[in-house]
Amino acid sequence: MLAVVALLVLALSGSFPVLAGGERPAPDGKAVWIYLKDAGYTSWPLFPGKDKLYKGRHPHGAWLTTYVSPDALAAIQSKKGMLPNGAFVVKENYSPEKKLAAVTVMYRVSGFDSEAGDWFWAKYAPDGKVLKEGKVKGCIQCHQAVISNDWIFTGPVK
Repeated sequence: MLAVVALLVLALSGSFPVLAGGERPAPDGKAVWIYLKDAGYTSWPLFPGKDKLYKGRHPHGAWLTTYVSPDALAAIQSKKGMLPNGAFVVKENYSPEKKLAAVTVMYRVSGFDSEAGDWFWAKYAPDGKVLKEGKVKGCIQCHQAVISNDWIFTGPVK
């Protein structure tokens, strides 16, 4: 009974679920997608200063919606300059007709890839099929342009 109450409190507080032992998911495309769906990422806050369906650009899509995990939001709002280990940036990528085309994810995993900010990158089809994951060369090469902003284009984190 106590466990059920604890889960309900977490759900209502907007905290996101943790795996056994308090861990976030492994840097694995399928595990991350399951985690995000279970966490209800679409109920997370939007990236500060962005609304739903803001104008996008290649390669992400004509329209975008960007969600951030609560710990990422706290770091952005306090101008930490770097998102913490376990933070997520989840970008829904829409076609010109505003149809969901893909979901792209940045997930900070300590020790995953120190040369690329320890970001795990993933791209999913709308149904959650993993299209790309891990140390995705195209993501890393493009996002290097904003290395001084913790690899994030969407808005300032400093």
